[in-house]
Amino acid sequence: IDFDLILENVKYLNLLAGEGSSQIKHTLQGARLQQPEPVPLTLYHNGIVMCNGAFRPYQDPSTQQCLQDIMDGYFPSELQQRYPDGV
Repeated sequence: IDFDLILENVKYLNLLAGEGSSQIKHTLQGARLQQPEPVPLTLYHNGIVMCNGAFRPYQDPSTQQCLQDIMDGYFPSELQQRYPDGV
């Protein structure tokens, strides 16, 4: 696992997802600015935790696929159901 590549690509993907920008959210009183909701990812020496979920060891195939997506420069495919319109 190339942790340097993962960190580099996470920074890039965060920019693509709108980190530091605000979106207009319409309310009953008008509108307000809202920042996109982050997707937490914590890397450990033996696994990850994503979206405040359960610990996932690196040997788990779904964890390997998630990290491979990130290393390839893509958002993890497992987030497609949670964010069908994109992150």
